[in-house]
Amino acid sequence: MTSPTVHLLDLGYFVRPAAEWGGPHARVEPVLAYLVRHEDGTLLFDTGMGAGSPEADAHYQPVRKPLAVRPHDVDLVVNCHLHFDHIGGNQRFADIPVVVQRKELATARAGGYTLDHLLDGVRYEEIDGEHEIAPGIRIVPTPGHTEGHQSLVLHQGDRVTVLAGQAYDFASEFATDEMGRRAGLLPYRPWIDRFAELADGRTAHVRFAHDRALWEGVLPPPR
Repeated sequence: MTSPTVHLLDLGYFVRPAAEWGGPHARVEPVLAYLVRHEDGTLLFDTGMGAGSPEADAHYQPVRKPLAVRPHDVDLVVNCHLHFDHIGGNQRFADIPVVVQRKELATARAGGYTLDHLLDGVRYEEIDGEHEIAPGIRIVPTPGHTEGHQSLVLHQGDRVTVLAGQAYDFASEFATDEMGRRAGLLPYRPWIDRFAELADGRTAHVRFAHDRALWEGVLPPPR
């Protein structure tokens, strides 16, 4: 079996106001998506910011880069969650299933959660919990940033790649929790144990939606 390949897509950046993250000043965050090619097809993990709204653009000052992936080149879209900076290109793939946790879609459709117009004209495939897309490619629920957040775990021979979306904003935050887990001293998000189970002793590369850095290492098994 040929291992899946992962290609980072740079879709621009936005400015997160200081009040939203509790810091002394605003910070600039990249918007990253990932194209995954595997034996059974091609999937796209997140689709960037797309068309926003005057209010959102004034608030976040986004700079968008085009999503250079054609609809006929993609078989499946997976969104880590449904905030506007992850689903902006979904409507370009109107005939392609977009996989999302059922609770995430229900929350988004209730309003006041994302840019509502970005939810229209999309063919959602709702799932509950873990879901195997293809051999060695698995969706894992990673609640925290949102209740319906999900990540993608890819088996690539002697390593595992985790596309963690916004499960953490930064690789350094994941590293802090992972060290707390390793030491048994601090609380951590329990789904890291599931990453470790799926990695099964292999090196893991954990990648994020708003950080170009990645975490690399071996995740020890759950205590």
